[in-house]
Amino acid sequence: MGRLIPYSRQAISQDDIEAVVAVLQSDLLTQGPAVPAFEAALCALTGAPHAIVISSATAALHVACLALGVGPGDRVWTSPNSFVASANCALYCGAEVDFVDIDPRTLNLCPQALALKLAQAASSGQIPKVVIPVDFAGRPSELGAYRQLADQYGFFLIEDASHAVGAIRQKAPLGAQAAADITVFSFHPVKIVTTAEGGALLTHCDNLSRKLRLLRSHGITRDLPPETFAAHGPWWYEQQTLGFNYRMTDLQAALGTSQLRRIEAFAKRRREISAYYDKQFAREVEEGDLILPTADADGDQSALHLYPIQVLDRARPQTNTKAETGASAPVQPRRRQVFDALRAAGLGVNVHYIPIHLQPFWRARGFREGQFPVAERYYERAISLPLHPSLSDADLAFVVQAVRAALA
Repeated sequence: MGRLIPYSRQAISQDDIEAVVAVLQSDLLTQGPAVPAFEAALCALTGAPHAIVISSATAALHVACLALGVGPGDRVWTSPNSFVASANCALYCGAEVDFVDIDPRTLNLCPQALALKLAQAASSGQIPKVVIPVDFAGRPSELGAYRQLADQYGFFLIEDASHAVGAIRQKAPLGAQAAADITVFSFHPVKIVTTAEGGALLTHCDNLSRKLRLLRSHGITRDLPPETFAAHGPWWYEQQTLGFNYRMTDLQAALGTSQLRRIEAFAKRRREISAYYDKQFAREVEEGDLILPTADADGDQSALHLYPIQVLDRARPQTNTKAETGASAPVQPRRRQVFDALRAAGLGVNVHYIPIHLQPFWRARGFREGQFPVAERYYERAISLPLHPSLSDADLAFVVQAVRAALA
């Protein structure tokens, strides 16, 4: 096999390298000025009043649950179409987890399915403490609809926006609205911007911001009244709760701040690539071979972390739409054939995601096939094509050629 084109990868510039080297040459590699500078840059990007950077998005989800009081006896619901961290975070806190099926067009947690499940749960007194919608592939979820249900039934919202740094919702940066109690970002190398590993929490609540900062760093604070230091000494600190060492280093934060300066360029290139795929695969959509990602809602703009296509069986009736209504369909063995052909051609395609409830760990907790059929049906067809700013026009032409050959 010759070249390998991954589905995603980091884009590191000389400025990024110099930003990290500058920290290496400084006195502080951690707990220095680079972390608050990165947090300030995130606030400027999103419009959120508080940004707390952290060692990973998984850690962010964990402390978000803790800050909202999740514990034994509580219930947390999330989407089955996500990475396992979106559900594991609740188990870390001793809570029980359940899932809500996805919308077949957006591939995000379905508001109608959520409303129905909540109505059923209310009758048995099993309303969740927290719901965690996931902005799959960078597409902003329908947070307004979730917020109305949260206000009606009395639960908290953690928006898992790990895919969606830089996305736009209702003409405002994702994070600008206070509809979610906490919003979580990821800065893994395959994401929109990277700090190698890392994450962030956004909130509009001063009290939650304080809790999240304590939980990030052992439950310890030096943010104390002047008289406390006068009484005890300038070295004084206090542990006020049980926390964790989930801090981000200054090396990571410096890289993140440098990356954020190019987020508009990253977003522009991702939009160009997505539009190219949309145009090139229009014939395959018309012929019933593929379903492509649904266009953004008015006022929204996906961060386009992923470009997931759905491979349809040849026997399927033709469709003229980019997404389907959710009607039942057979398992598609053709997806495996296409996937293998693309890998053999040198494309590092992947599948996002195996539904969480179908993992052995979750099956052992009582989940089974057929419980969330829309997520399962999407998974049976899904392939994520390469989508990242480093792709050249020649790379894109090669991807299209390889997909067409695999479908033939």
